[in-house]
Amino acid sequence: MIKRRSAIEPTIGHMKSDGKLDRNWLKGRLGDAIHAILCGAGHNIRLLLRRLRLFYALMLVWLASGLNEKNGMAA
Repeated sequence: MIKRRSAIEPTIGHMKSDGKLDRNWLKGRLGDAIHAILCGAGHNIRLLLRRLRLFYALMLVWLASGLNEKNGMAA
């Protein structure tokens, strides 16, 4: 249990500082729970977008190299 907490603690700290994971004063305890879940979902979406940007960049490089080889401009 302690190992799992030490693995998650940096992510929680990051969400607290950058993800605005703070107390939601308008909705009480239910609002806090919903806010924590939404912060986690937002964190996961940021990770997915980072991977999609990398995939997009790799595809552009792959397409550009394929076009250069087709036109006889291989480097």
